[in-house]
Amino acid sequence: MRRGFGSDNHSGISREILTAIGGANEDHALAYGDDEWCARTEGIFRETFGPEAKVYFVFNGTGANVLCIDAMCRSHEAVVCAETAHINVDECGAPQRVVGCRLLTVETADGKLTPELVRTRLHGFGFEHHSQPKAISISQPTELGTLYSLEEIRALADLAHSYNMYLHMDGARLANAAVALGKSFKEMTTEVGVDCLSFGGTKNGMLMGESCVILNRVLDVEMKYRRKQMTQLCSKMRFIAAQFEAYLTTGLWRRNAEHSNAMAQLLQKEVKELGVRVMYPVQVNSVFVQLPADIWHALQKEYFFYDWDEAQNVVRWMCSFDTTEEDIHSFVASLKRLL
Repeated sequence: MRRGFGSDNHSGISREILTAIGGANEDHALAYGDDEWCARTEGIFRETFGPEAKVYFVFNGTGANVLCIDAMCRSHEAVVCAETAHINVDECGAPQRVVGCRLLTVETADGKLTPELVRTRLHGFGFEHHSQPKAISISQPTELGTLYSLEEIRALADLAHSYNMYLHMDGARLANAAVALGKSFKEMTTEVGVDCLSFGGTKNGMLMGESCVILNRVLDVEMKYRRKQMTQLCSKMRFIAAQFEAYLTTGLWRRNAEHSNAMAQLLQKEVKELGVRVMYPVQVNSVFVQLPADIWHALQKEYFFYDWDEAQNVVRWMCSFDTTEEDIHSFVASLKRLL
């Protein structure tokens, strides 16, 4: 497959991750998390997110999101999220099927929730005919590549807690957000009131495996059983833990995210010079542009990428940790020829 801009899931695996997997592939080790790699990496998560943090490794991002939602909500409760949220658009109804709860979606201009927007869904408390709002879920960065400031996250956490609700963060690309904001993972989560976090690395150089991180110990109730019931308990869990250990201790997360963010800035600069309209601020590793339908259809014959909003002729281009400047120059040259 030609290297392009379809998704940061299309990229390969960082060499550091392959080395870590190889290092864990020696002799035998106890299964289901009772191994030295998991023990060490659990400690690293506490160092990274705070002493109360408890990590549960899972297979994928859907598993992390659903396990977090299950920790917060029962089936008669509801999660407030942006209409564009991954849990609403790209989980194939997994939260609704597995947890049984409802998603209360909010239309946003830039993918970001605000307290004012969330309050439009905070009603019906105590009324047995309505699903009870119990959590707010945000993505950092959002599905539109926009970022919440620390103050904006804190405001949503304060609102949630004032209603005896919880705040969940989908952090599949949290490394890109941390680099863009110049903040630590802890500053963006624990210190601003996030109660649970879906934290991933697959989009940033890891092979597979994500994590559900409980930051509010009130939610850490029978989680090992919940994970097992959701088919997210990995027998050879050391191979997930070993990846996170390398990811978090070698600076890999930062190097990879810095590079993919920088490549998105270069891509934005070059397409703007062609007169292409960029739809949202390019803050991380995604670029959303508006193109005539015949142009992006023709470009898709050379490169795979997703159309984001077909009605508005908006497409999404993602940069990865292994995107090169030459990749961008070749892509832009093809676009220029079509324009």
